[in-house]
Amino acid sequence: MPINDWFKQREGRRYTVSTGSGTESLPDGVWRTCPECKRTLYQGEVERSLSVCPHCDHHFELIARDRIDALVDPGSFAEIDAGLVSSDPLRFSAGKPYASSLERACQTTGMDDAALTGTATIDGHPVVVGALDFRFIGASMGSVVGERIARAFERARTEQRGVVMIVASGGARMQEGMLSLMQMAQTAAAAERLSRAGLPYVSMLVNPTYGGVTASFAVLADVIFAEPGAMIGFAGPRLVEQTIRRSLPKGFQTAASLQSHGMIDEVVPRGESRSRVATVLGYLMPADRVVPAGADDTPALLPEGGEA
Repeated sequence: MPINDWFKQREGRRYTVSTGSGTESLPDGVWRTCPECKRTLYQGEVERSLSVCPHCDHHFELIARDRIDALVDPGSFAEIDAGLVSSDPLRFSAGKPYASSLERACQTTGMDDAALTGTATIDGHPVVVGALDFRFIGASMGSVVGERIARAFERARTEQRGVVMIVASGGARMQEGMLSLMQMAQTAAAAERLSRAGLPYVSMLVNPTYGGVTASFAVLADVIFAEPGAMIGFAGPRLVEQTIRRSLPKGFQTAASLQSHGMIDEVVPRGESRSRVATVLGYLMPADRVVPAGADDTPALLPEGGEA
């Protein structure tokens, strides 16, 4: 085989990689194929660019912990509400029991459920931050996810923090029936109480964000960002086409399309999200809530007219 043909064949190969976040979890090599430009990428180079293709800027999926680490000040994140775990109130079974799905998701992700929440600072601004992990049953919103999100808003209100949510989801968790649907009301009400307290809420919608999550807390933020290429909506494009019996326009439900129609405020590349969120918090957070570098991230509120 001529050497040129060998290199062409090598470039066209698809390499299998694990879904882990570190190089220690790659069992068969350190390569992956970009689904957009089809180039074979060195995994280490992808990780250094926050899992963004260096050739075409395709944004690969990130796990919740890595999303939070890329957004907050180093070492400032402290997880909250880790003890909440899902039960199987309806004893649901379709194809396989819900309890088995939960057990498998816990084993493969190392998480108790799809939502990871905690306190942190972003450029010195105290926040409660949360991220949904799509690996855990499609980041669907069941009772535990809804409870963790609602508690995150309530903690932020109590401690006078802003809220930042990184959202990816397939929607409500059907295995919990009405209990899952009620989380839309619970999280929306919690977001409303935060707003009435005069504290900011910023959401970052990533691929994909659908269903009841989109119809509740995800789009109730003061400022809504989205990653490039993210698909965002309530029902999927195929279901919409079947319902209206018409072909959908090109780019339907993409982040860029939703920005042009006013549903989201800006499409922000992953590498710029930390600085953009920090800028918004700088505008919207009360002036006395900035934490000096190296200080405790829970500053006390001063009484009106008081002195430090």
